[in-house]
Amino acid sequence: MNISDIKPRVYELAREAEAEIRPVFEHIDSIAEKNTIKVMAAFQDNKVSESCFAGTTGYGYDDLGREVLDKVYAQVFKTEAALVRIGFVNGTHALSAALFSMLKPGDTLLSVTGLPYDTLRNAIGIEGNLHGSLKFYGINYAQVDLKSGNPDIESIKLAASDSSVAAVLIQRSRGYDDRRALSSEEIGEICAAVKSINPRINVMVDNCYGEFTGEHEPTEFGVDLIAGSLIKNPGGGIAPTGGYIAGRADLVEKAAMRLTTPGIGGECGSTLGNNRLLFQGFFMAPHIVAQALKTAVFCAAMMKKIGFKTSPSPDEIRNDIIQMITLENADNMRRFCRGIQSGAPVDSYVTPEPWQMPGYNVPVIMAAGAFVQGSSIELSADGPMKEPYIAYMQGGITYESGKLGIMMAVSEMLE
Repeated sequence: MNISDIKPRVYELAREAEAEIRPVFEHIDSIAEKNTIKVMAAFQDNKVSESCFAGTTGYGYDDLGREVLDKVYAQVFKTEAALVRIGFVNGTHALSAALFSMLKPGDTLLSVTGLPYDTLRNAIGIEGNLHGSLKFYGINYAQVDLKSGNPDIESIKLAASDSSVAAVLIQRSRGYDDRRALSSEEIGEICAAVKSINPRINVMVDNCYGEFTGEHEPTEFGVDLIAGSLIKNPGGGIAPTGGYIAGRADLVEKAAMRLTTPGIGGECGSTLGNNRLLFQGFFMAPHIVAQALKTAVFCAAMMKKIGFKTSPSPDEIRNDIIQMITLENADNMRRFCRGIQSGAPVDSYVTPEPWQMPGYNVPVIMAAGAFVQGSSIELSADGPMKEPYIAYMQGGITYESGKLGIMMAVSEMLE
């Protein structure tokens, strides 16, 4: 199937859907404008210049661009410091380094939003028994589940009263769970509850998929540390790889020593000519995130019209870029992902099939035709092949192309 195969009925549904969701798009645009102002101010205040775009090699000493980019991230996220590096191979790597900055043998990590994202479970030691996990180093794990999809504040307070708890982990996005994403304000309420029991507990947020979806970030509400991937929201579809950590200066420096080695920290790390892409991606990020949000809203409206359950609903406030569609069976899952893949600019001719991806305990099907491999800010859809067969769609670096991808998926579903 290609673009010319989109059915006339699908164009008709698209026109109806866009008329219904126009007010939602206006709200998304207003958030993008406010976030763009923040990013623009950070670029100007930190005197971003052509000289910042020069790359370094070898040790990477005195990399002006790397140092200025850290300051730009810190200003936008309103933190003391930030660590933005292409040396982070993915978001899980950045999150792992951040966790190690807060914990030592004998401490307990408390997750207060249920099980963390699949790939992070191995790093913590919840699943598997891998060398180098938190569990390997004698760090314990405890968990508080969400209560009817909301943070269970009283249970969180009770769990935080354990004297061994040194750090709390909050997952902002839904991941592969049937739950809603949390707003920065809600995360602030969790943080306040934890600090009321023990102000020495460090609170960290897995911020993946959430950056720039709202006017504020979790670090504006008392969170000590956030971390995420540059091939998601903050990379703006341009960053070729990498991750970031932002928060308290002492914790950021400890995370840098986990990324490199004690005594080196963030002082080394050549950027190999990538600074321009990281700056440009972050500059574009508020607008690109808005494009992804519009694509998600359009997806929810279209799939609802052909009878599928979606979360969030088309008019619901969004705190991440992920759109969940309950597809009910394996055939629908394959069809939806096949449609998304055929609507991609790259590898549109490929047929996605389920496979055992590293870090996941069941086969996963993934549709992704991206300019950057694995980029979740570009249009993609994936999900575990198990009941109730939920697809998680995200991305769309332009709404126009994202819209076409969704229309291709709907055409495939109507076959």
